[in-house]
Amino acid sequence: MVTRRRNYPVGIQTFSEIIRGGYVYIDKTDLMWWMQHKRKYIFLSRPRRFGKSLLSSTLHSYFAGESELFDGLKIMELEKEWKHYPVLHFDLSGAKHMHVQGVKDELGRLLEEYENLYGSNPIESSPGMRMAGLVNRAYEQTGEQVVVIIDEYDAPLLDVLHDDQRLADMREVMQEFYQRLKMLEPKLKFCFITGITKFSQLSIFSTINNLTNITMWPEFSAICGITEKELSEQMQEDIELMAIKNHLSADEMHAKLKMQYDGYHFSEDSEEVYNPFSLLKAFDSTKLGNYWFESGTPMFLIRQMLHFRTDITTLDKMEVPATAFDKPTEAMTTALPLLYQSGYLTIKDYDKDSGIYTLSIPNREVRVGYTEGLLPVYIGLESSDVQTGFALKFWKALKQRNIDLAMREMQSYLASIPYVEGFKKKLENAVTAEGFYEYTLYLIFSMLNVYVRTQVKCAGGRTDMVVWMPDTIYVFELKAGGTAEEALQQIDDKGYAIPYTTDERKVVKVGVAFDTEVRSISSWLTDRKNTDFIHTTHEK
Repeated sequence: MVTRRRNYPVGIQTFSEIIRGGYVYIDKTDLMWWMQHKRKYIFLSRPRRFGKSLLSSTLHSYFAGESELFDGLKIMELEKEWKHYPVLHFDLSGAKHMHVQGVKDELGRLLEEYENLYGSNPIESSPGMRMAGLVNRAYEQTGEQVVVIIDEYDAPLLDVLHDDQRLADMREVMQEFYQRLKMLEPKLKFCFITGITKFSQLSIFSTINNLTNITMWPEFSAICGITEKELSEQMQEDIELMAIKNHLSADEMHAKLKMQYDGYHFSEDSEEVYNPFSLLKAFDSTKLGNYWFESGTPMFLIRQMLHFRTDITTLDKMEVPATAFDKPTEAMTTALPLLYQSGYLTIKDYDKDSGIYTLSIPNREVRVGYTEGLLPVYIGLESSDVQTGFALKFWKALKQRNIDLAMREMQSYLASIPYVEGFKKKLENAVTAEGFYEYTLYLIFSMLNVYVRTQVKCAGGRTDMVVWMPDTIYVFELKAGGTAEEALQQIDDKGYAIPYTTDERKVVKVGVAFDTEVRSISSWLTDRKNTDFIHTTHEK
């Protein structure tokens, strides 16, 4: 029986430290070996905390010829000749939240580390000139081609996405830094660049038109993250120990981990991938948590969602071509590419005949985490406001199918929410009055870990909201300024509940009217024909 936790590399992204420290390491070295043999210039995009920095560090150790670190790993069956190449490894994560001069200073600091090793030239005044000088001198001094690794290349750019002038200024600095890489090709062995977002080669990478984007290549879809097979074969003892700590069976614990952290797909033929940071944090603490969001939802993402008037209720299931989400960041006309590239949406299905991808929220951690970040921006609430007394009462009432009690709790709660005057201004009248209530209910249900979808298509039109509980499916129609009777009648007339009649769960139809004056629920009505739940009718 497993009695002691292993050492998990939480917060450690240096390959040599993980190996020498005896930390858990999921072996990706075979994929890394094949990747660097595919192309000379490679770009890989993955969400934050997904292992890009560890992959960069592993490449560094490999090209530096540190073969002793790879004993027992898959690469030893592939690599027959270990050579030591000079490696210039730049991690730009330290250049976040900076103005242009601060980014220049940070680039200077990173370059100086290698100039102390290979020398410098005073006539090299810009970051790009200094990097080119370093490559030339390293090549001349060692007689070997140089490896350039740039991790989180887009870190300086993300905070200025919403500001055209600052983005242009920052782009100019970064473009000057990168543009020399192509002309250095004869002296480069390999060039690897990682980031979250995809900026087009015409702007950031300029003349590096030989940069290959492998982000959606199926053979490298699992190069970052932990697959189901890797979890089952290499981490079963970790699951068992966590199961003991949580008074569950190993299978039950596995299922909870899967629901919480699995579900990412990075190509149409990708294996499902777990968020590695969150999974390791869960094993380390033996508790499920929303660890990916400990630092909060990135503001650059929220700004873009507001800028493009993103309908947050549509994110559960979107059917789009690849051109809609695999688009250069600065060419976005919606926030969809950024939501996908940042990991808030992932590929759930692909139709080969039509070329259409189905995108959705990956897992429970993302659903709850992004909701927590959006609550104060979209409806003026903090997550703690939802997750207190109201949440527990509302959840219990729905679970018991006591719709009257649930709606009374919701009515009281909505009436207590301070009205956000700037809400419609922020969204520039992107939503109707009904849309505002739909957003509010959607976010509250999501925060409560209840699966909810809005504007659900059916033969008769679109259902305002469908909520899935363990043994009940609620079909809601919302009316702002109308009556509950009208809302309930529309459910029947349009056949909104028909698609769910074959489900084993009970189907409950609920018509809800909102009073726009007091900004709360004024009345609700449930289907009188359904007798297997606590039937109630409430009028204002």
